[in-house]
Amino acid sequence: MGDVLTGFHAAWEFESDSVLIRYERGIRTPKLFQALGERRVPLTALAGVTLTPGRRGTVVLRAEPRPGADPLMDAADGQLKEGCDPYRLVVPAERATLAEYYAEELRARLTGSGPAERPLVAPPEPPLRFKAYDGKASFDGSAVRFRWSWTGASSAKWKAGDQSFPVAGLGGVEWRSPEIFEGHLRLLPREEASAQGAADRSRPPQPDQDPAAVVFGLGYGPVHESLPFAAAVLAAVRAAGPATPVPVPAPRRDPADIADRIRHLGELHQAGLVTDEEFSVKKAELLAEL
Repeated sequence: MGDVLTGFHAAWEFESDSVLIRYERGIRTPKLFQALGERRVPLTALAGVTLTPGRRGTVVLRAEPRPGADPLMDAADGQLKEGCDPYRLVVPAERATLAEYYAEELRARLTGSGPAERPLVAPPEPPLRFKAYDGKASFDGSAVRFRWSWTGASSAKWKAGDQSFPVAGLGGVEWRSPEIFEGHLRLLPREEASAQGAADRSRPPQPDQDPAAVVFGLGYGPVHESLPFAAAVLAAVRAAGPATPVPVPAPRRDPADIADRIRHLGELHQAGLVTDEEFSVKKAELLAEL
C-alpha cells in the first residue's frame, strides 16, 4: 500500500507486510505514545481490524494484536485506558470512507490467527529505568535491579538489601497499573528456579513487602515508564526460553502493615484522590486481611 492515514496523536503508514505507526510528540499526546515514538507492526502480528464510530464526529480504526505477538500489550493485560491504546487510531469523521478502505485492505492481508509462538512486535529496548515509590528499577537487557529508597521501602526490603534478578531466573512479569490503588511491578520466578523453600514461594508477601517487587504511587512508576520497562523484561524472559510462573495465593498481612496502608489511604482520601466509596471499600478489604 504505502499510503498514510493521519489521525489524532498518530499516523499509520500502510506497507505490504506491516503497518508503521508514528506517534506525535505534542503536549496533548498521551505520554505512553510519546515514549513509544514509533512502532512497526507486522501484519502477521494482527488477528483482526475494526472500524467503529467514535466520539464527537470521529471514527476509530483499531488493530487487534494476537496474544503473544506484542510484549507491551501482553504486559498491559487489558489495563490500558482507551485513550492510551497504541493500536487505536481516532480519525475525523470526514475521513471515514478512507479509513474504511484501509480497514478492508488490512483485513484482506491478515494471515495470522491464534496465539503467536514468539513476539512479532519489537519491545522497547534497554537500558530502561524508572522510579517507583519504594525504589529505583533498572534493566540492562540481562538483569533487573531494584535499589531501595530509604523514604519509601519497607523494613522487609531494607533487610533483604538491593536486588538483582538475572533474566535467566525469571519466568514472567506482573504489571499492575499505577492508575489503580496498589499498582506494582513484580518479577515472577521460573518454576524450576532456586531451591529457596517451596513454602516461601507458595506464599509470597504483598508487593510492598516483596523484594521481587516495586510498588507505584502518585507520580511514581507512571504508565509511560513502567509499562515499556515491563514489556522489555517480558520479551527478554520469553527469548530466554519457555517458563511457567509459580501461581500463588495472597498471604495475610502484618497488622502494623495494614495500619500503614490505611493511613496512606486516608491521606489519599483527604487529598481528594480517592472517593468516599473507594475509601470505604478499600479500607474494608484491608481490614479483612487481618
